[in-house]
Amino acid sequence: MLLPLAALLASSCPAQMFHLPRAEMLEYTARNPDDRFEDGRPRIPEAVLERLRSIGVDHAADVLRAKGYTNQFAGGFLTTQEGKKLVGRALTAQYLPLRPDLEEVLVRKAQAAGLTTRATQKVTDVLQRWDVPVVDLMNARPGHNFGGDNLHAAIWGHTRTGAVVEGAIRDLEGIVELPSQVYYRKAHPAAVGNVSVIGLNIPVRIGPAVVMPGDAVLGDRTGVIFIPPHLIDEVLKGR
Repeated sequence: MLLPLAALLASSCPAQMFHLPRAEMLEYTARNPDDRFEDGRPRIPEAVLERLRSIGVDHAADVLRAKGYTNQFAGGFLTTQEGKKLVGRALTAQYLPLRPDLEEVLVRKAQAAGLTTRATQKVTDVLQRWDVPVVDLMNARPGHNFGGDNLHAAIWGHTRTGAVVEGAIRDLEGIVELPSQVYYRKAHPAAVGNVSVIGLNIPVRIGPAVVMPGDAVLGDRTGVIFIPPHLIDEVLKGR
């Protein structure tokens, strides 16, 4: 039986993790030309995201490179849907190896706020339609895992997108039956373990790419590129 997501938490990040306060989100994404979520994360319009489906990653990389953005592409992924594009807005998550004293504080703060203490649910609880979880799980070691078929079915149900995982996934046989497109480094049967979610909607590194919350996510057979909102018009120009 597929497990549902917990209720969405407005549009703010859970208080027990590091995140950019709204004022800093506005400062670090000051060039965003569009609307924003309540927490300040750029909210690229759905119509613009739809138009990105006609763009290839190579073309987008050329445009960004010409603008000085040379660290936006990550390749070498495996995918769950051969040839299917991934388009959406980045909701970033940063994991770290488990440290008991740090985890105690994170758990205590989550419990005090009435929030989940489960690692992956901390990410999925704040997803919006068109969001793409972009998750730095420190490569694909056993336990560096962003969920199985239940989790990814729930993500699809709320976002209609997929995920980008700098780490592993499990239950691959079930996930490939879903319509979502997941970019991942390795499939491994180990459940998530020995890690903590330390940050949501903060800058993260995926391969060599730097990803900001609210970046447009565009994936094709080549790999995934993360497009700053203020450069989407340039990427779409002439296409």
